[in-house]
Amino acid sequence: MPHTKDELPDALYRAAQVRALDARLIAAGTPGFELMQRAAYATWRALVRKWPAASELTVLAGHGNNAGDGYRVATLAQRAGWRVRVLAVGDPQRLQGDAAWAHAEAVSENVGVTAWSAASELRGVVLDALLGIGLNGEVREPYASAIAAINASGLPVVAVDIPSGLCADTGRVLGDSVRADLTVTFIGLKLGLFTADAADHVGELVFNDLQASAETFSDIAAAARRLNVANLPRLAARPPTAHKGRFGHVLLIGGDHGFGGAILLSSESALRSGAGMVSLATRAEHVPAALNRVPEVMALGTSSANQLMGLLEKVSTLVVGPGLGQAGWGRALLSAAANAPLPQVWDADALNLLASGVVSLPRDCVITPHPGEAARLLGISTAEVQADRPAAALALSKKHTAVVVLKGAGSLVAHPDGRLALCHQGHPAMATAGLGDVLAGLIGALLAQGMDGFDAACLGVWLHANAGQQQGEFGRGLAASDLIPAIRQLLEEHAPCLK
Repeated sequence: MPHTKDELPDALYRAAQVRALDARLIAAGTPGFELMQRAAYATWRALVRKWPAASELTVLAGHGNNAGDGYRVATLAQRAGWRVRVLAVGDPQRLQGDAAWAHAEAVSENVGVTAWSAASELRGVVLDALLGIGLNGEVREPYASAIAAINASGLPVVAVDIPSGLCADTGRVLGDSVRADLTVTFIGLKLGLFTADAADHVGELVFNDLQASAETFSDIAAAARRLNVANLPRLAARPPTAHKGRFGHVLLIGGDHGFGGAILLSSESALRSGAGMVSLATRAEHVPAALNRVPEVMALGTSSANQLMGLLEKVSTLVVGPGLGQAGWGRALLSAAANAPLPQVWDADALNLLASGVVSLPRDCVITPHPGEAARLLGISTAEVQADRPAAALALSKKHTAVVVLKGAGSLVAHPDGRLALCHQGHPAMATAGLGDVLAGLIGALLAQGMDGFDAACLGVWLHANAGQQQGEFGRGLAASDLIPAIRQLLEEHAPCLK
């Protein structure tokens, strides 16, 4: 059955897996042309719902099954009395099998089919049926020019299965990609629709499984799971006899000269996310600000690692890195943390120091790099990380035997055992400083309350993204601290504190 944007399934697949699922449907007795008809009807219904007053359609068709879907939609629009024409970017003579039948049917229904050229005029709603999910190299001519023309048209655009030029596995733009207002995708959700460049190209997403049964998916493991309210890990309810000693003691370490704000944001986030007790080790100069902003946090002015030793024996969880710096002070404190047998969250300069080789990551860690930090940790470029974010997250997780949160559009949570979760919520207003500090403190608080690293990272990333989405509705000027009360509210809605 079809799914709207808020009812998407959890499972995300790579292109090869979706092609295998398609082949299974055909082998089980559903003719390929019937699947093409179902895809076309799903696209046509979504298109009419999106633009109910429209009456003209321009289809740009390639020469694969994606083009066949386009020819079938053109036939449906023609039967509905729309003004329709197909601009053939791929030679119709190259069409084979079901796609060739779809082309022949369109011609028999008097759909106008003409060769596309740079001078071709686009009118009405534009249907992208150019390239589909099989693309794995840079877009070549004439498709590159056709994509540019679609994007320059200013017309409403619907993409069949995936915007042409967007990699179905990674969400990377392969040279150029259609910017769709609506994408209708089939059989299984593609991982690349939710991360990297996808948010700028997919538009509204509608899914239709083309009546695939559960048996079709029985032994094909999803490449990733999309985080949503239904599958999030939950904190246990707190009984009436609850006390602070049962919910962990988080120690946050960071805030060198000039960077006190970062560690204060993390501390406040940990406190407001339910940690039983919160301590802060920072430069002495930042203690008055900490007492003023969050007097509930026990702030220790720290000039050397020796001052941490007694405190490390009393706490249950560490958050290290926000505002830490890479000078001697930060390196000494990080070294002390690395030797503590405690669950930890490493962020910011802790990751930069880890990449430089001056320290080793302890067990039971969650690391939260942005793409630049991930690149340094892997010894590759940021562009290479962004070219395949899922692969980068998994590689980092295996390299450091840690849970990895690869931040960015379509944040990913990777486990060394190969599990991969994705969070595609968020808001452009979140492009501001300090949000990573809030996330680090939040995950630290969830660890302190008894969650394991992967669950804490998944829940923390989802809470953080959805708080940002909620607060982002107010527009530009979002401050990182705006997320903290929103996170607290969302956490209580998701996992109420009391029975």
